[in-house]
Amino acid sequence: MFGPMTDLQATPAAPATHAQPSRHGDLPASVEGRALFLDVDGTLLDIADRPEDVLVPPRLLDDLMRLSVRIEGALALVSGRSLARLRQFFPDLPCGLAGLHGAEIAYPNGTHAAVQRSPELQGAIEALSRISAAWPGVEIEDKGGAFAAHYRLAPRFASAVEIEMERLARQLGDQVVVQKGKCVIEIRPAGHDKGTALLGFMSQAPFAGRTPVAVGDDLTDEAMFRVANELGGLSVKVGAPGGTLARGIVSSPDDVRAWIGNVAR
Repeated sequence: MFGPMTDLQATPAAPATHAQPSRHGDLPASVEGRALFLDVDGTLLDIADRPEDVLVPPRLLDDLMRLSVRIEGALALVSGRSLARLRQFFPDLPCGLAGLHGAEIAYPNGTHAAVQRSPELQGAIEALSRISAAWPGVEIEDKGGAFAAHYRLAPRFASAVEIEMERLARQLGDQVVVQKGKCVIEIRPAGHDKGTALLGFMSQAPFAGRTPVAVGDDLTDEAMFRVANELGGLSVKVGAPGGTLARGIVSSPDDVRAWIGNVAR
């Protein structure tokens, strides 16, 4: 039933040299002819201590609506969140959505792709929930087809969380991979990442023929940066420069939101 654990997923990073950023950093001044791929937590939205505590700023949805119209729908939100949660955050937004790091995709033409939750995955989530009772402050996030352990509020348990997640992944075998992020470790479906999601969108209208722009803040976004670079596009990291495949930077989610408001006009 169970196979060997897959390798811990971490896209190799390359050093980068950047000029001093402006308010909009290295984000493009114009979005004409671009296809935009935006991460959510830490990029569009400020990071919260608990995943359920994030807030969507009041103007953001309207600005994203205008942005999508401006670029004829060539906008996709590419996130580790589930599709269901993305739709709650951004109701009726006319764009592509990729959840669970590309394991769930809703294309603008109405077609969908998703993974099914296996009984083995259900058992692993239940086991982790029981064990995490001994880790006060660690938040377990059930994403449906994936699950994550957030230790931002309890960093002293980081090692215990990693050991347990690796153990569960060994039991689940090659159907999953372990993904590290900022104060979080996730078990998610194998065979998908944000790079494969970007490629899937770029293969069809309204993305095809445009230049991709990928914006994200975390290790999980490196696969998206790599593919955007390979396609001759632009990759922009939110946060400090260095240790990334991204070829540009922007300082904060607030600056990303300001840029969206500016280019959407």
